[in-house]
Amino acid sequence: MPRRLRLCPAGIPQHIVQRGNNRQICFASDEDVAAYVNWLHEAALKYEVLIHAWVFMTNHVHLLVTPQVELASSLMMQYIGRHYVRYFNYRYHRTGTLWEGRYHSSLVQQECYLLACQRYIELNPVRADMVADPADYKWSSYRSNALGVRSKLITPHPVYMGLGNTQASRLINYRALFGSSIDRELLLDIRYSLNKGLVLGTEQFKTEIEALTGRRVRPIRRDRKSPQTTGYLL
Repeated sequence: MPRRLRLCPAGIPQHIVQRGNNRQICFASDEDVAAYVNWLHEAALKYEVLIHAWVFMTNHVHLLVTPQVELASSLMMQYIGRHYVRYFNYRYHRTGTLWEGRYHSSLVQQECYLLACQRYIELNPVRADMVADPADYKWSSYRSNALGVRSKLITPHPVYMGLGNTQASRLINYRALFGSSIDRELLLDIRYSLNKGLVLGTEQFKTEIEALTGRRVRPIRRDRKSPQTTGYLL
């Protein structure tokens, strides 16, 4: 049976997760992350994808992006996969697959969920007990979005820009979003949407995406308490 085509319309934010096969390490050093970042930057420019948030964990990657043309995110991930796997296998004298099948992705409604998704991504190292403060983890976009550290990867989303009229006010208001934990129901919604390749948004937004793509984006039956939908993705 052919694979189902991904939902990847132009102009709609997309949350992407790529995991190491069997949760194996895919970044063994800072040099590995730097290599991945280099190809990510190249691919984003080549295929016209704007990157708003990211985190590079030991065995997986989270990205929040907006493709400017249809299917651009898929082409970007294919480009990175070809280059990085070849690099990783050569560096560590290994063969075979590195990533766990196809990456996971979900479309994100920008008005209601984009900043929540950014927080979810940038809090990954905190949830994994790697750091107490997201600012202490250097391989995420938190330092750019919250502290103003320059990065060649980042293109702030208009919703983020709406946090203030100046950079200083945006940074302050963005940091304030991290003063409370993410609601448990929202965490489940984010993980469920990713695992099922669905849409993170309101019912009205889902209806609009279904009309735009001609695809159903809501499950026939939903059970967020099953092992497949809770705790599987950080």
